[in-house]
Amino acid sequence: MFGTILIILFAIVQLLLLAGLVSGIVLVLLGQPSGKKVLIQVALSALSEVFLFPFAWLVLTALKPLNETMSIPIKWIPSKFLWGNFKDAAIYGHESLGYYPFLVYAVNTLILCGLIVAGTVASNAIVAYSFARLRWPGRDFAFGITLATMMIPFPVLMVPTFGIFRHLDWIGTYRPLWVPAWFGSAFSIFLLRQFFRTIPFELTEAAKIDGASEWRIFRTIVLPLSKAALAVVALFAFMGAWNDFLGPLIYLLDQKTFTLSLGLQFYQSQNGGTSWNLLMAASAMVIAPVILLFFFTQRLFIQGIAITGLKG
Repeated sequence: MFGTILIILFAIVQLLLLAGLVSGIVLVLLGQPSGKKVLIQVALSALSEVFLFPFAWLVLTALKPLNETMSIPIKWIPSKFLWGNFKDAAIYGHESLGYYPFLVYAVNTLILCGLIVAGTVASNAIVAYSFARLRWPGRDFAFGITLATMMIPFPVLMVPTFGIFRHLDWIGTYRPLWVPAWFGSAFSIFLLRQFFRTIPFELTEAAKIDGASEWRIFRTIVLPLSKAALAVVALFAFMGAWNDFLGPLIYLLDQKTFTLSLGLQFYQSQNGGTSWNLLMAASAMVIAPVILLFFFTQRLFIQGIAITGLKG
């Protein structure tokens, strides 16, 4: 029943796209300016289906019985929708490990994301304020060097960074993952600097006349006016930390400290016989919070990106 509804909805969407395409072509032939807009919207809608297809396949596979996940020919719609796969994925492995690994991974990831987001917002805001609002010798040169670090690929720094953390005896802990976030990143500094430069200097000059220190100006004037840009930086930091796989793979040793992105490999059998439906169900649960976060903060995210680029 549910599969039939999906097929009907998909057919309706395709018919709407076809109708939009035909109407757009007719409007263009009639010389109506709105015809081009209709064609653009139809093209974007059709292109969005290409990007949505992998996620749809992920969810449908998560709802399949195991024998249908790798069947030939491909079975697009499950014969039976097993919503219990999500519950089975959440408790997968608890009998052998003595704890619920997915829940442990989720808690670990949330703690790590909180530390990284806090460090990213705090450190980058302070550095960006210095580059945008303060005058000191070598400021522009230092800012150029900061931007230049964005061109250095992570694999170049991976080995020496690992050596430093090993010397500090941090391997096997979360510190290599969240401590660097408290020392700034070039992209976030650039993003916040561009936004801080759009704030009228008259506001800070008036505050200085009233006797306010730079720290007070930063805390009571600049930060409250920069909520959109700070939200964008926080969102980028959260998504980066949530999806990070290479960092936890390098530095974490104990399975109880794994994050969600690294813990997904627990669902893969090294000797074959992987439960692909449970793996896809776990993957869907990992992806869902990021998608929901983006939808709820979409307006603020777009606003922050748009305002940040208003002034060079």
